[in-house]
Amino acid sequence: MSRRLERSDYKQSADLLAPWLLGKIICRKIDGDILRLRITETECYLGESDTACHASHGKTKRNAPMYLEGGHLYVYLCYGIHSLINIVSGEEGSPEAVLIRGVEGTEGPGKASKKLSVNTSYSGLDLCSNDEIWLEDDGYIPEYRTDKRVGIDYSSAEDRERLWRFIAI
Repeated sequence: MSRRLERSDYKQSADLLAPWLLGKIICRKIDGDILRLRITETECYLGESDTACHASHGKTKRNAPMYLEGGHLYVYLCYGIHSLINIVSGEEGSPEAVLIRGVEGTEGPGKASKKLSVNTSYSGLDLCSNDEIWLEDDGYIPEYRTDKRVGIDYSSAEDRERLWRFIAI
């Protein structure tokens, strides 16, 4: 039996939440049906001091959802094509998030968003109080490996080397 994730589940820092989200189920209500997909890959972004994080230059209109309390969505457009789903973590005012890089049956964050029919209009949505998209835990805990984050060539060498990508195996 699954339980819907609560606000307290999201209050941990992104580097702890990212591996913890592996195996959780992202649920999306589409045309009255509920699509449930297990999260298979995540990547964390840890606040303004992380040069790979969208908040590294401070708060903007685009990244404002990252400054909400954990349990909100931050969805942004990448390359003007792909909407990418991020789960905001931690306390309000501390911009951290976990990118959903993969769900069962897909590889890559753009394909995950497309499969879930999520676009930037969902940015800022509260995962704890809506019935369009939410996360559930059925107790499954996969083994995983870590790797370097992807597509962050603009960040510092130190931040490019961090093993903050988590992949279920």
